[in-house]
Amino acid sequence: MRWDAQLLESEKDSGEDFARPALPGLERAGLVRSVQTPEFSGVTFHEVLCKSALNKVPEGSRVPMRWTINPTRGCLHQCVYCFARGSHEYLDLDAGRDFDTQIVVKVNIAAVLRKELGRRSWKRETVALGTNTDPYHRAEGRYRLMPGIIGALADHGTPMSILTKGTLLRRDLPLLSVAAQSVPVTIGISLALLDEELRRQVEPGAPSARARLDLITAVREAGFDCHVMASPILPALKDSRAELDELFGALAAAGATSVTASELFLRGPTRNWYLTWLGDNHPALLRTYRRIYGRGSHPAPEYRQWLRERITPLLEKHGLNGMGYDEIHVPRNQVATAQPPVQPTLF
Repeated sequence: MRWDAQLLESEKDSGEDFARPALPGLERAGLVRSVQTPEFSGVTFHEVLCKSALNKVPEGSRVPMRWTINPTRGCLHQCVYCFARGSHEYLDLDAGRDFDTQIVVKVNIAAVLRKELGRRSWKRETVALGTNTDPYHRAEGRYRLMPGIIGALADHGTPMSILTKGTLLRRDLPLLSVAAQSVPVTIGISLALLDEELRRQVEPGAPSARARLDLITAVREAGFDCHVMASPILPALKDSRAELDELFGALAAAGATSVTASELFLRGPTRNWYLTWLGDNHPALLRTYRRIYGRGSHPAPEYRQWLRERITPLLEKHGLNGMGYDEIHVPRNQVATAQPPVQPTLF
């Protein structure tokens, strides 16, 4: 193949398949090669050389932090409700199956990040990871990008926050503990479903609820607060008082220090992807969703108020004072009033 001359001998003998697709979006992204490997059946990794590691959040966005890092595009958690699906369309990939299986990996991100952080203009503002695609989905086990990112941020005195479903975070807890000696480090875990059957349907590539509860405990044992994003709460599937009570009780027992619970948003192509799944698996609920969402992305104000009134006393019952999305991603002395993100941070 045309790329064989540029592969290491170990790569030539690894059994991996290499191919270079013709998608112009990937060419523009700095494509080096595309890889398929037996350990990730059905998945193609598109390795790119990024020009920038830091993403500046647009001024008009309601996202509370100004800077983010996305080591990859696409996510092997494969959550049917993921709001970031639409970002794949900028690479001429689709927001459905391609988002789940065509993973763009910025293989040089740590080196690029160090250069950016070393500029005199860098003000050491908080940088968030986990705002678009999860930094600890299974691709991280192959590429190990996060240790280099964490090291670069810590070495340049830059506070960081991480929000993840991925139990691979446990591997880096010692490194984060070292980083926390010099910069603020905030850790959040995403977990909204205890029902394993439903989780396998809507988050087929994510770790189990039990594994994430154990991760919460491990984060606490490592000396960190552990905020939990119990989001999204799925209407008519897991929004009953008993189900929410069980969820918050389990989070408290695992050691969570605070919880944010919020409703499902169906933004852009995510709406069609999620409602198609719903129609295939729970067709009787389509009418309910049409009533709650109409033609929009956000649930009706009446539903949001109803859910808020249900959630608030349960959080108080379990000692999990609700925090805003901003407080998970920004150290407490830098918090600004904000709402959940209204758009993904792009390449």
